[in-house]
Amino acid sequence: MADFAIPRLLKAQLGAIVATGVDFSVMVAITSGLTMSPVLGTVVGASCGALSNFYMGRHWIFAASSGDHGGQALRYTLVSAASLGLNALGEWLLAVRLGIPYVLARAMIAVAVSLLWNYPLHRHFVFAAPRSP
Repeated sequence: MADFAIPRLLKAQLGAIVATGVDFSVMVAITSGLTMSPVLGTVVGASCGALSNFYMGRHWIFAASSGDHGGQALRYTLVSAASLGLNALGEWLLAVRLGIPYVLARAMIAVAVSLLWNYPLHRHFVFAAPRSP
């Protein structure tokens, strides 16, 4: 019986969904459960989501745990910062300028950024196999 291999793109999308679940769960726990600031909940939740996505990318999605941890973390941070900017710009363009409802705009932009920016850069830049000399 052959093993079923989950395609890497599907793994990446599943990882993003799990990381989003971690992000929102931590945010709600801090904000509602611990009655702390929503801003603090957002920062801590997003950080936990990013850490979980990085871990899944390194160990499961791209199986790159033998790579340089620090270099991968730096590259991941750079890609994530640019992703944040692209999401914000897209939200401004679709919701503010074009009048698309903000939740729909956010979903459209999130999918586009995930498929066209995050996945290719995680695959070919963040978690790429080291090149031999």
